[in-house]
Amino acid sequence: MTSFRIGLALAATLAATAAFAHHGWNWAEDQQSQVTGELQAVSMNPPHPELELLAPDDARWTIELGNPSRTERAGFTADSAEPGVAVHVLGHRAKDGSNRMKAVRITIDGTAYDFYPEMIEPQN
Repeated sequence: MTSFRIGLALAATLAATAAFAHHGWNWAEDQQSQVTGELQAVSMNPPHPELELLAPDDARWTIELGNPSRTERAGFTADSAEPGVAVHVLGHRAKDGSNRMKAVRITIDGTAYDFYPEMIEPQN
């Protein structure tokens, strides 16, 4: 019975660690980068709303926005953009080199949505 409890505690710890890593920034590069693409889809599902973009080089990107309340505070809703519009993203690309980015700001038709305004670095 004791080994069962230890195993259960270990499983809970591993699950909590995985959840924390997902919600943190550990998976993203420290430096900011940018990508522009055509909006393909918007998902407002938790834990983080996401955009799917098609870049000019035909690369598909997944853009993770802030958590739902942060996304709402930024003024972005599911109705903020329709597929086909150009989206400019400032954020942190995935360390693994995949086409995934954590957005600090997205700009659509001249409107900026700042999900993490405290993290926006001056642009040259």
